[in-house]
Amino acid sequence: MAELKVACIGEVLVDMIPRETGPYREGVCFEAHFGGAPANVAVGVARLGVESAFIGAVGDDPFGEMLLAFLRREGVYDGWVARKSARTSLAFIIAEPGGERSFFFYRPPWASTADAMLEEGDVDWQGLRRVRVIHVSGVALSQPPLRDTVLKVMRYAQENGIHVSFDPNYRPDVWLGDVARARRMFRKALEFASTVMLGYDEMKPLLGSEDYKLLAEKLLSENPNLEYVAVRLGAQGAYVRSHRGDEELVRAFKVDVVDTTGAGDAWASGFIVFKLIEGRSLREAMLLANAVAGIKCTRRGAVTGVPKRDELRRFLQAHGLSLTI
Repeated sequence: MAELKVACIGEVLVDMIPRETGPYREGVCFEAHFGGAPANVAVGVARLGVESAFIGAVGDDPFGEMLLAFLRREGVYDGWVARKSARTSLAFIIAEPGGERSFFFYRPPWASTADAMLEEGDVDWQGLRRVRVIHVSGVALSQPPLRDTVLKVMRYAQENGIHVSFDPNYRPDVWLGDVARARRMFRKALEFASTVMLGYDEMKPLLGSEDYKLLAEKLLSENPNLEYVAVRLGAQGAYVRSHRGDEELVRAFKVDVVDTTGAGDAWASGFIVFKLIEGRSLREAMLLANAVAGIKCTRRGAVTGVPKRDELRRFLQAHGLSLTI
């Protein structure tokens, strides 16, 4: 096992993406793609040349084999992925015109599937000490035993000086619409996080406001363990505030959007690599994360469009930027 810098833990599943936009109809054609927010981030980090691992569980079925094969092909360490006697989880996507989408899931609480079965005994606790960043998705906090395992990993990371990146990734379907419970788990995860990355559409349900500057300041003041609060603003770009009071608002790149599935995970991959691992300036790291997310949106699938560094460099040059990456 190579030296690992980033470990991502939580759900891994198959995204079922329709080839046509709008409501499903008889004979609708789906593409099966690799998915699951933290798994997407593990792939994105590896694409950007940083050693990553995924911690999670897949089913003992053809979809599980597909996900493991993809991780290996992408260079993500899969030795921390458990196999469970269950079916692999599925996420069905409803694609809207313009690239936006909504989700419904075949995983708990709707079906007993593998990703939510990860237990404490499946985790290589000593191996975790070698990583610099742990990344977690809020979907993992919706159901035990995965929820309890992830919270223990977050606590362990905090106690051992490992940076904890948390993306609430709020999906109403996995919470059965129980926003109050989702908020409680979000607050619990904040106790252990060093960075929180929110989507703009998550702010109202989870925090009761869309004033991202005010909420970033509030989260930092209420959670002294937080170093960064990032808010992804979709086509408007991203905003980040640090515990030192630094703040940046960086506009998005204009691209021809095909599919926004996984765009937030692509952004997270870029921020983890360029800020948390490489320590670039806040503005430069955000600019690069915006570029990674923008490129992703030009292709169908959560990770299909996530670039490697050469493609990222060409994209930046095409926009008149010559950053050293």
